[in-house]
Amino acid sequence: MTPPQGISSLLRLSKSRYLSGLQCHKRLYLEVHSPDLASDPDEQIEARLKMGTQIGESARERFPDGVLVDVEPLGISGAISRASELMADPNVPAIFEGMFAFQDVRVRVDVLERAGSEGWRLVEVKSSTQVKEGHLDDVAIQEFVLVGTGIRIERSELMHINTQYIYPGGEPDLGQLFSRQDVTPEVEARQLDIPSRLAAMRERLAASTPPDIEPDHHCFDPYECPFWDHCTQVKPLRWVFYLPGGKRIFQELTSLGVQSIDEIPVNFQLTCIQQRMKNNVEWIGPGLKAELNSVRYPIHHLDFETFMPAIPQYPNTKPYQTIPFQWSDHIVTRDGGMRHEEYLCTDSKDPREEFIQTLFKSIGQAGTICVYSGYEARILKELADAFPGFRPDLERATERLWDLLSVIRTHYYHPGF
Repeated sequence: MTPPQGISSLLRLSKSRYLSGLQCHKRLYLEVHSPDLASDPDEQIEARLKMGTQIGESARERFPDGVLVDVEPLGISGAISRASELMADPNVPAIFEGMFAFQDVRVRVDVLERAGSEGWRLVEVKSSTQVKEGHLDDVAIQEFVLVGTGIRIERSELMHINTQYIYPGGEPDLGQLFSRQDVTPEVEARQLDIPSRLAAMRERLAASTPPDIEPDHHCFDPYECPFWDHCTQVKPLRWVFYLPGGKRIFQELTSLGVQSIDEIPVNFQLTCIQQRMKNNVEWIGPGLKAELNSVRYPIHHLDFETFMPAIPQYPNTKPYQTIPFQWSDHIVTRDGGMRHEEYLCTDSKDPREEFIQTLFKSIGQAGTICVYSGYEARILKELADAFPGFRPDLERATERLWDLLSVIRTHYYHPGF
């Protein structure tokens, strides 16, 4: 159950390190040898991690009388021993966060559920709404370790959020909130590749320098790499990665040795937007004046803020349903005056009806409502579906929206972009 003696701690792999290595060997190398080069997680990442923890804790309630292995007071070796003790106790139906080690790999298992007298079900809990390729690799390395220690896995599962569940209020029905999907065939198909992958990762980690791997779109698949800023710090300010068009055109240009947008050959075929970016001069389209003349006073510069709770908080809502809780309206009058009005829900109630009522008071019946993207239009439509009594007024407000993003994409370019 413990890693073999003589292996350097830098070569020992965990589940997270293994997944990092699958994404990029350079990411793995930097995580182990130079973790200080990583960018600090932003608020979105921290919120996502917090949500994942909340989902994991809620999922445990699906397994009554399960026992949690708390690593912090036990230490690694103590946690491994504790998991073994719980497995030996037939009265323990499930183990949460059990730690296991085989060869040089250490994993913690979200749920190990007893299946009969000798078998077990491996259950990985995810806050996502469907099974993804990265999830299968996650479960595969866990099964590799568990089977390596002699544990018989009857089935491997992914437990994720069911977006079709409509929360009626009160205590959520966890049986409906979570879906359990058998991924045993997909996980077992990955087992043969794991030893060679681990060997390749250990070989990389034993090197004196990180591997020479160029940053590109793989840095965001399946997760954003925290070393992106470090790996791209020497790239030109107008690096071709930032050219609209995605992965295909980036690979095509880099295969030609082009690093900067300014180096793109004159005869290289570009779209209109890409060509404007290459020209790098202010461009005003002939239709811009007409677009601007269509704007009517008072002009409402409107912005919404929303949140998407994985576990629904309000009756008749679904997991990850978008809930608006704040609006901001900067109002410009014909004489050049401007005032600001806003709404912010500061308590735990469902904010949507009050959001609608206060918004109507601010935007009134006249004037263009300036937004940036189609986000506000989508929110207004969802509110109309949820509160049909307000539908006519919400639809009239939607008709007044003027999307500045669409206008800029079509009629204007500035080098500052």
